[in-house]
Amino acid sequence: MPERRMFSRVVYLTAATIRQHDQSWSSSVLDLSLKGALLATPSDWAEGNNADYFVTFQLHDSDIEIKMEVLLVSDSDDFLRFQIDHIDIDSASHLKRLVELNVGNDDLLHRELGQLTDLKDTV
Repeated sequence: MPERRMFSRVVYLTAATIRQHDQSWSSSVLDLSLKGALLATPSDWAEGNNADYFVTFQLHDSDIEIKMEVLLVSDSDDFLRFQIDHIDIDSASHLKRLVELNVGNDDLLHRELGQLTDLKDTV
């Protein structure tokens, strides 16, 4: 099956919190891209409604917290796939730097940033 992914994923394992309204779940980030995140399904997971969720996590060995407003794309027994709907400029800068350090290919990163901009223009 051909690869359909437009954005490089980087493995990044860290604790995370998923929130929606007054519900909150502890989870773990498994991988990240400029467009979304893959998280472990919490043991007490109960899918909310179609409204946005909020995912927050801290970068390793720092006090930097990344905050993302996300849409649940799919869920399974093991994984939750989220698409970033909105991210503040500071979190976006840190996420870009994290991906940049782990992709190791400036040309690929700039192409993906261009694709991300193109996607936002169509919405």
